[in-house]
Amino acid sequence: MALFYKSIKRGNPARPEVPKKWYLLLKSIGTARTREIARLMTGNTTMNPKEAEMAVSLLVKTMITLLKDGHTVQLDDLGTFFLTATSDPSDTKEEVTAHKARNLRIRFRPDAALREEIKKAQLRPVESLLSASHDSGD
Repeated sequence: MALFYKSIKRGNPARPEVPKKWYLLLKSIGTARTREIARLMTGNTTMNPKEAEMAVSLLVKTMITLLKDGHTVQLDDLGTFFLTATSDPSDTKEEVTAHKARNLRIRFRPDAALREEIKKAQLRPVESLLSASHDSGD
């Protein structure tokens, strides 16, 4: 498997007079949704796709409940999900209330195992997808 990228030219907004340079931008080849994930999960098991889909769905619902209840959720070898908040400033501790919250955000910190696996990914230009489909007669 590979990660695909395209080349894009970008300038520095802080220094518009500096010539633009080329950068690598990762491109998704699609979105794997719950049904597809469930089908892939059942490849080497006796679990049927509907059972796997239910397990994934229950995991998501449980994670949402735990996060909303103030927990951090860690999935071994994947990573940790947690919430952060930004707020308007207050002059005193007593002025800090829930009404000052501006943004609740979901954060993800990958585990070392996931980071190591991702480092092994091969990078290929997105144009190689097109040449592969033409070569196979698609």
